[in-house]
Amino acid sequence: MRAKLFADVFIIEAKRTMSYRADFWINVIGGLLSGIAIPYFMWSWIFQAEGGGDDTLLIGGRTFGQMIAYYIACALISKVVRGSDLPLSISSDIYEGGLNRYLLYPTRYLPFKYAQQLGAMVPNLVQMVGFGVIFFFALGLPAGVEITATTVAMTAASLLVANLLYFLLTYPLQLISFWADNVWSLIILLRFVTSLLGGAMLPLEMFPAVWRDVLPYTPFPTLFYLPVQTLLGEVSIVAWGQGLLIGLAWCVGIGLCGALVWRRGELRYTGVGI
Repeated sequence: MRAKLFADVFIIEAKRTMSYRADFWINVIGGLLSGIAIPYFMWSWIFQAEGGGDDTLLIGGRTFGQMIAYYIACALISKVVRGSDLPLSISSDIYEGGLNRYLLYPTRYLPFKYAQQLGAMVPNLVQMVGFGVIFFFALGLPAGVEITATTVAMTAASLLVANLLYFLLTYPLQLISFWADNVWSLIILLRFVTSLLGGAMLPLEMFPAVWRDVLPYTPFPTLFYLPVQTLLGEVSIVAWGQGLLIGLAWCVGIGLCGALVWRRGELRYTGVGI
């Protein structure tokens, strides 16, 4: 796919995502508040029940302030990693026949869709920066959390890999639409599994030891846990680099799997629909 076409698709999708501004911001604010308020009240009760109201108790190696900072970072970063619900359009293209026009375009389908995915991610990235400044700097960083220019730059690289990895994880599941009428339940299952094993629901250091030994070699920590740790200054440069390499290796493997499913599915595609 030519760079200019990729950039044009990227820009058009970013503009389209922001076209309904009121609905866009209402959904964003509502989602962030629920994603932050629930962990706040849950962990507030847990720390108080354990006698840690003075913010000196450590649970999973974190104080109450550090735990809330973790979930705030998760809520902001997860929106960038997942982008939008755009990947669901792949199954719709196949099921409704919209794939026809993409097969006629002078470009490949996967890069075209990923350009759209990146375009849809840009507004979420702007929100992450804006709300991050409000939450972390206006309200103050808890003791032990340090956000610097270096950690922000490292987080940006982590987010690029995480966004690509999440997109590639959804891709072969969407391609199952070549054989099935509805893959929505598979995407919901993927969302749950990645949230649980990726650290969006619970910090990975709170998992059993056997899980902590295995999870770093899976694709899941690269999605949420690594970017959050990086932003909060909780990971060394060496561990960060290793995490990115593991994530990129999974991108290659899952990408090859998606290419195989695409070749098999193309043979069954009939082009019925619009």
